[in-house]
Amino acid sequence: MSKGRFLLLFLITIGILPLNAQTVIPFLDFNNFFQSFEDGGFKVIEIQPIKSFKAGDELVAYLDTRGNLRVYDGKQRKDITNLNVSYQVSDHLMGYMIGPTLNMWDNGRLQTLTYFGRKFVVKDSLIVYDDTRFNTLNVYWKKQTETLATIIGEVTIPASIGEDMIVFKDNGNLYKVFHDGNTQEICAWNGHIDFQIGTQILCFNDPTTQTFVVYENGQFSDVEGQFMRKYKAGRGFIVYEDLNANLWLYKNGVKTLLTNFLPSFWEVKDDIVVWGENSYFFTYVNDEKKQVCNYIPERWEIKNNTIAYRNVVGGVSAMVNGFNHEITMMPDSEFFLYGNSVLVKLFNNSHLVLSNGKVFSN
Repeated sequence: MSKGRFLLLFLITIGILPLNAQTVIPFLDFNNFFQSFEDGGFKVIEIQPIKSFKAGDELVAYLDTRGNLRVYDGKQRKDITNLNVSYQVSDHLMGYMIGPTLNMWDNGRLQTLTYFGRKFVVKDSLIVYDDTRFNTLNVYWKKQTETLATIIGEVTIPASIGEDMIVFKDNGNLYKVFHDGNTQEICAWNGHIDFQIGTQILCFNDPTTQTFVVYENGQFSDVEGQFMRKYKAGRGFIVYEDLNANLWLYKNGVKTLLTNFLPSFWEVKDDIVVWGENSYFFTYVNDEKKQVCNYIPERWEIKNNTIAYRNVVGGVSAMVNGFNHEITMMPDSEFFLYGNSVLVKLFNNSHLVLSNGKVFSN
């Protein structure tokens, strides 16, 4: 093989790897074994009954039959502690407290964040926590910790925390944003501001300028010259409803009208926006408006590029990256989203998984 062809093959392989990143899909089977679906097959993690589990896209943390905390990332199972803990997971991180000691797990690496913790929040790229010894608000980000503010009085965890961004208030009522290791001032305001934070982007009605503002790429800019009725942020885009009930999407400086019919509902998460219009269920994918189904589902869930929903006969269907898939026609099946895969639990406690366009059964 020539060097040029080898380099091309190497670059293609590099490009494909993120799409095939390991996703852990955990569940309890009909034998009460704790299993995970991965790489097209089912794998037993624990034979003994477990007490509880919490999962993200890349890991599952659980308490085993003796109450020990363990974590499994699709590669290996790791014992964390046999002490009484409270724990949280995101798609990539785990935080857990033993008394006032806050620890974390990041891609197999364990670290103690503070011996004087009290509250914490785990997100995809961040762990936000307080330290009662120094009365500080802190963040773990990219394998390092940083103090955001020293607070006079009781430290409160901010309500506005995204997957990679935090908005917090200092002692002088000055709102600030932490993103990519940098902290910037937003505005000084005594009252509450509704910040909607996605990934790499946030939006809010600015009470000091009376405009609707977006923050992205380290810059603030006005999207509209007046307040918006409702707004939410996704992964690199925002969606908002103007005063005339029109629904707009803003991305990379461009505004796109999604619908000028009053939507009965709408929701945003990760790469997905969905809404109801004239009793139809719509989404916006690959830069085009697309009908998911010609009815409003009784139940639906969204995550990453996937919409899972109750189909018209009571079974489960899903749209993944704009393509619809029928998973089961059996009514009253439960469903859960992990990454861009859909886990379905049937009435007999058997399971189906939609992954990479195929349906697998255990």
